[in-house]
Amino acid sequence: MRFFLFILWLLHWLPLPVLGRLGKCLGTVCYYMMKNRRHIALTNLRLCFPDIPEKERRKIAREHFQGYGRSILERGILWWAPVERIKKLIHVEPAVPFDDTQAGPVIFLCPHFVCLEMPGAIITMGSPGCSIYTQQKNCIFDEMLRKGRMRFHDTVLLFSRNQGIKPIIRALHKNIPFLMLPDMDFGSRDAEFVPFFGQPAATLVAPSRLAAATHAKVIPVVATFLPDYRGWKVKFYPAWENFPDKDNWTSAKRMNEFIEQRILETPSEYLWTHRRFKTRPEGYPKVYPDKE
Repeated sequence: MRFFLFILWLLHWLPLPVLGRLGKCLGTVCYYMMKNRRHIALTNLRLCFPDIPEKERRKIAREHFQGYGRSILERGILWWAPVERIKKLIHVEPAVPFDDTQAGPVIFLCPHFVCLEMPGAIITMGSPGCSIYTQQKNCIFDEMLRKGRMRFHDTVLLFSRNQGIKPIIRALHKNIPFLMLPDMDFGSRDAEFVPFFGQPAATLVAPSRLAAATHAKVIPVVATFLPDYRGWKVKFYPAWENFPDKDNWTSAKRMNEFIEQRILETPSEYLWTHRRFKTRPEGYPKVYPDKE
């Protein structure tokens, strides 16, 4: 792992167009070598897009792996490059809503697109922040990932999932914005089965519960690649009005529909290698082999 990080450090000096193309090559290799992950991606795409040709789904999956490969190598820029270089490569639309974060609690909803590290970076360049952090199996990579996410501000809080919701509520009450990744399958606990491209998906109800408990604004943010290897676009959407809705299911449905719309804009950049439909309602068959 030390050797890999050393290579990543060396590569971050390269111009982004060169680094991005190397990452794309890495992703292509991974597409053909990582059979289990490729199977998961294709399974998800068949479930979500049953009406498009298999050839097109494979094209999306391959491009997803290429984007993911890019995101791995380009992460070195976030970890080691000067802040001035990073800011030049991140195009923000319309602007980071720092006025909102200073005025009261804010939850940034950041779906799992391959460039998801970019919103946290650009937010914490001008504000404290907090998020949920999953400890990595390799302690060296875990330390580097933590340092990378905490490098831009003195107050960046990374909570483990087993700490529960209380530390997040305390942080929100201190006007420390919470960057939330809301579209993972963590089982049926604290989740509702809500349609995701027509498939029942175990969807976290934490966004609506947190918003109700803290009266926080919920502001979606999505990061995608700029064309021609020019950097990344981080788009902040207007705060959702009247959120949470009348119940957790309706709120989760609203969130999933928003994510679906963003996926349709850049389908290959969504994290298709995640087992989004791992947890199934009673009576529904499993869609992934147990060994995956």
